[in-house]
Amino acid sequence: MINSAVSHLASQLNQFLKQTYGLTEDVVLMSNIVGQDGAVAPNINNKLLVFLTNLEKDTAPFRQLQRSDAGASRSAVSSVPVYLNLYVMFAANFSGANYGEALKFISGAIGFFQRFPVLDHQVTPDLDKRIEKLLVSIENLKIHELSNLWTLLGGKYLPSVLYKVRMVAFDAEDVVAQVPNIRQPATSASH
Repeated sequence: MINSAVSHLASQLNQFLKQTYGLTEDVVLMSNIVGQDGAVAPNINNKLLVFLTNLEKDTAPFRQLQRSDAGASRSAVSSVPVYLNLYVMFAANFSGANYGEALKFISGAIGFFQRFPVLDHQVTPDLDKRIEKLLVSIENLKIHELSNLWTLLGGKYLPSVLYKVRMVAFDAEDVVAQVPNIRQPATSASH
């Protein structure tokens, strides 16, 4: 599911940038900057990289267990969907004479998400059916926070923008119990 969300963002942005700038090749790539061994990831030159930097449970839409009618005498109790905040980085890996392209593609990414801050099935019909919608907003970082993040990522700073993506809803649709329905006894109206 997380893969579907990040991949969807990358795919939609790639389509937009290709149309906007008249490109024939893909420019957006879902990839780490460096591998686990510390070496630079292959095939990332002159690409706008998209990668997950953090993941957290969103506690704002907290709800209790949900019940659905599973028959006349029982109700199915399912677990609540998990709402997640994905922190997704868009980093332009263009160097030397191509540095201007880095700024152009970061600007293009910001423009795309400003135009489409909500990606749902109406806006993007190919969104994974398990995801209701993705809500995208820029996450502001102070210089020291940005420095810490790039140190953690193991790379040198690249022109980049960090987005908080609220994923609504991660629903496993698992039934965790079936409980009997409680019925009110019939009351007699005789006096």
